[in-house]
Amino acid sequence: MKDDGTTGAHRGTRAAPETTPEAAAETAPGTAAGEKRALRRALLAARAHLPEDGVHRVAGALARHALELPELAGARTVAAYVSVGREPDTRALVDELHWRGVRVLLPVLLPDDDLDWAAYEGAEYLSPARRGLLEPTGPRLGPQAVTGADVVLLPGLAVDRRGMRLGRGGGSYDRALARIEASGAAPALVVLLHSGEYLRRVPAEPHDRPVHAAVTPEGVHRFTA
Repeated sequence: MKDDGTTGAHRGTRAAPETTPEAAAETAPGTAAGEKRALRRALLAARAHLPEDGVHRVAGALARHALELPELAGARTVAAYVSVGREPDTRALVDELHWRGVRVLLPVLLPDDDLDWAAYEGAEYLSPARRGLLEPTGPRLGPQAVTGADVVLLPGLAVDRRGMRLGRGGGSYDRALARIEASGAAPALVVLLHSGEYLRRVPAEPHDRPVHAAVTPEGVHRFTA
């Protein structure tokens, strides 16, 4: 997909903001892993100060902009996730996809932190799980189920101009993405973020792979991946 900047509420190319989290990464120990840890701490601290009602208030805008992506609007199967805490609120998007008849797969965290998957059947079929997550209660489909998705919606803390995503560091989605790559599947990879989490640079390691697009409440950033 061609990098054509931002669509939605603000059109045209947006310069990445100079942020305090980014500065924290640049002054961290001189390894990508050390920079990632510093950047995660700063971004999580910033998220902790977000008003919870504000996070929920922009969920509709996040869903609308996500559905501007033709890949998502035309998908038959989407691997998604249910947001918790101060993560960008995905529930409106997950419900809209389900209402449209899209098969939505949600992750189930395994004891070794790998991801199994189960189909989303509605909010009433979600159950609290470890680490404060909400997981579907339906039949488990196996870790390979994600390889059948047309689009994979990824959690993250930031993305940069290259499409490099910073996750939380647990490695669960790294495993899922490696499984997708090994299978030969090529779904669209989309990360959902808050305003201000589109950065000039995110530290990357050899195993990291770029996403195709990032969605914020203001619009869509596309990347060449």
